[in-house]
Amino acid sequence: MAAISNPESVLTSGARTDFQVTSEAFALGKTIPPKYAGEGDDRSPPLTWGGAPEGTRAFAVIMSDPDAPAGTWHHWVLYNIPGDVTELPEGLPREAVLQVPAGARQGRNSWPSGNIGYRGPMPPPRSGPHRYYFSVFALDGPIEFDPAEATAETLQTAMADHVLAEAQTMGIYERK
Repeated sequence: MAAISNPESVLTSGARTDFQVTSEAFALGKTIPPKYAGEGDDRSPPLTWGGAPEGTRAFAVIMSDPDAPAGTWHHWVLYNIPGDVTELPEGLPREAVLQVPAGARQGRNSWPSGNIGYRGPMPPPRSGPHRYYFSVFALDGPIEFDPAEATAETLQTAMADHVLAEAQTMGIYERK
């Protein structure tokens, strides 16, 4: 998944929107704290968003590392977040169907095992800083498919004609 070059949100038509995402855990372009990394507590960070366009009925989140040595590595695939939800708490459980937010589903990340839900930054040692993009998609409705089939790629394909807007934030993490 290619990251947008400008962290400001854009509608799929290219028009600007007020849709934005932030995390109280890290500022845009700053270091992600170790507790959200694979070598720390490996907890999902809190995310907050607002300004979604009219007609938003659901949200999806994809977290990606485009600096991974083997190509883009996906750390989190989350979809069917209800349209009235504007935040995710820290530390969501690694379950396919979440109780909070009700009805949200987590797909498979890029790990070969233990791959449902969030897996934090864990770049190879001494590979330099990696960028981690948290993309939140405002959708015109929920995406219906099995979490076991939901990867970043299959989710992107399924929601291709349903994205009203995308907001992104990005944090940095480096293993020494």
